[in-house]
Order: sequence, then structure tokens, then C-alpha cells
Amino acid sequence: MRRIALASVAAVGLCLIAVAAALAAPQRTTAQIRVLAAASLTNVFPKIDPTAKFSFAGSDALAAQIRLGAPADVFASANISLPNALYAQGLLEKPVVFTTNKLVIVVPESNPAGIKTVFDLRRQGIKLLVGTSTVPIGVYTRTILRNLALTSVLSNVVSQETDVRSILSKVALGEADAGFVYSTDAKTVADKVNVVTLPAWAQPPVRYGIAVLKATKDRADAVAFINKVLGKAGQAKLRAAGFGAVKKGVTSYAGG
Repeated sequence: MRRIALASVAAVGLCLIAVAAALAAPQRTTAQIRVLAAASLTNVFPKIDPTAKFSFAGSDALAAQIRLGAPADVFASANISLPNALYAQGLLEKPVVFTTNKLVIVVPESNPAGIKTVFDLRRQGIKLLVGTSTVPIGVYTRTILRNLALTSVLSNVVSQETDVRSILSKVALGEADAGFVYSTDAKTVADKVNVVTLPAWAQPPVRYGIAVLKATKDRADAVAFINKVLGKAGQAKLRAAGFGAVKKGVTSYAGG
């Protein structure tokens, strides 16, 4: 009986030691990851994950920051070519496409230039805004103009902006007659601009890419963020904001 009692006391002692050690061990907390994201995602990404820290800007500017070693965990671009290039350079894990978009023309609500179609942009005196030739919105704009044989309208450009939100805000304020933006951006100021649609056949494929930075210090939480974007709830929020679905889209992030 004495042996049994001693064994019981020893077992209780070991349990108490294990509990004390567990309580003393540092508990892992979810980090606040930093997400570098295209300006067109400004309104929707915080709805998908309000705990992340976001830096929104033109995708090419964000890619340049990554090349310079800016501390971040996730990159979400308004195209797939920039993430693919960073992946080839060993700076990102393998990117995936997580949503799509399309281009429209926005004009001020009063539409002083009377722009009804894209062909009206050929008129002399039109003040047009486009993205720079390196930012995705600028690349897509030039592609659609080539598809429409309308590159001559670039002679009416009064300013080239570094991100789509700059174009949108200037048109909404009446500082230009028209600008090329994503349809999702136009929805965010629907009371301040009118939308001129562009022919579907001339639209370039606008695909958004996302990936984890190789230099991240918290890959687990970075992957968790991307999985929120790819998951059912995240995709529903993107759809509600006007973004398009991805054919045969992935539902979880593998990276690598």
C-alpha cells in the first residue's frame, strides 16, 4: 500500500510540474502581418482580414519595395506578371491568381465633356488620365486601346498616375474629363462619377496574383491570410465588391 501511495504522490507531482511548465512556456500569438496590396484592393482587403496591416499602392511600386528588401509578409498585385517576376528572382513563393477585374472609363458626374463612348476620347481638348506604362492599370489601358485601334487618344493624356486611385480621385473632383480605372474602383464613388463601359471583346485578361514573401518571419500567418482571401468568405467579399471569379480557382495556398 505504501508503494501505491508513493507512486500516486509521484504521479501527481509530475502532473503539477508539467502544468507549471506549460503555463510558464511562451504562448504563440497571431502576428499582425504586413500586406503589400494593389490600390484597387483598398476597400475590400480590410473587410476580409481587419487584423492585418496593409500598405496600398501601385503594384509596380510595391514590387520595387520588395526588391529593395522592404519588410512584409504578403504581396497582392493587380496582375500576375509582377508576382511571377519576383518569384523568378527568388523573392516570392509561387503566386496564385485570386480574383479578376475589368476596365471602364469614369467621367465626372456632370460629364462636362459629354463623353458617351470610348471613341469620344479622340476629340481634341479632352483631358484624359491614365496609369503610367509600368503600373498594371496603365498596361491594361494601353492594351485595350491597342485592341480598339485607339492609341491616338493617348495624345489627350494630361497626366499619368502611379496608381488607379489617383486617377479615380482626380476624375471625381473634376480635374479631368475621363480616366481609365477598374470597374471595382468606380463602384466606390458611384455618386461622384459616371461609368462608360468598354467592349468586352477588347478587354485584356485582368488577373490578380498573391504570394508569400520569402523573407517573411511569420509564414504561418501569411499563409493563413492568403487562405482567407482564397476561402469561401473571402471570395464572397471580393464578389460583393465587384471583382470577378477565377475559373478553376484554387481554394488553399501551397506556396513553395
